Amino acid sequence: MLANTAIAQAAALIHQAHALVIAAGAGMGVDSGLPDFRGRDGFWRAYPALAQAGLDFQEIASPASFERDPTLAWGFYGHRLALYRATQPHEGFALLKRWGQAMRHGTTVFTSNVDGHFQRTGFEGETHECHGSLMHLQCARNCRQAIWPADGFEPDVDETTCRLRNSLPSCPHCGGLARPNVLMFGDGAWQPQRSDGQRRRQHQWLARAEGIVVVELGAGTAIPSVRHFSQGLVRQAGARLIRINPRECEVPSSSDVGLPMTAQAALRAIDAALCG
Repeated sequence: MLANTAIAQAAALIHQAHALVIAAGAGMGVDSGLPDFRGRDGFWRAYPALAQAGLDFQEIASPASFERDPTLAWGFYGHRLALYRATQPHEGFALLKRWGQAMRHGTTVFTSNVDGHFQRTGFEGETHECHGSLMHLQCARNCRQAIWPADGFEPDVDETTCRLRNSLPSCPHCGGLARPNVLMFGDGAWQPQRSDGQRRRQHQWLARAEGIVVVELGAGTAIPSVRHFSQGLVRQAGARLIRINPRECEVPSSSDVGLPMTAQAALRAIDAALCG
């Protein structure tokens, strides 16, 4: 009964809102079949070759890994790139798109995900990828401030060793090693221009929007970028918050809603309440 009440309250917040902000963390992609890197054990289950090497997520997801062992670093990121391309985003993306289209001010997306799935589901000009995108590359040497699509790179990865078998991607300007345009751990070389442009467009949208509801999906506290964004809108813009996460779904006030559910299940339930 309590769950049904919370779903009904979430549906009411969306029905009353004039602007939809989608704030998505890694849990948004789990329902599409993407791996959950929660904790060292979860990461090593997804990448057993890295477990054998004793490398955790923070060690492989760093610029130093491209300097130390670029074939292994690109084995990890190349596997992810191929996986993101092959994975079909779940139906929750389409539900969010439909909700936003019905609102006066429409939708904006803030996400820490680097999989490009929001762009694939119709949110191309509305998305701010705060950690960059694996769908784009930059020079590992930082020869110039250039970012380009990864479309021409088709990684061939040996999953038993997590190593790239084909040629390493190269910078079209200097011929050196290319790396993902993704903000890594300890990363002073990330080129943020693309993400900064998205951020500026988002801030312009937020300055005009009224009656905001934030639907936060799969965002934990370990890397709290998405939570900080959501809670900033609650404090500064008077937004209402629907926090969807199987764990850590507490909300700032009784006017907000916390749903201890996966993203797809919660979005389906809310949509059924909206249509009921």
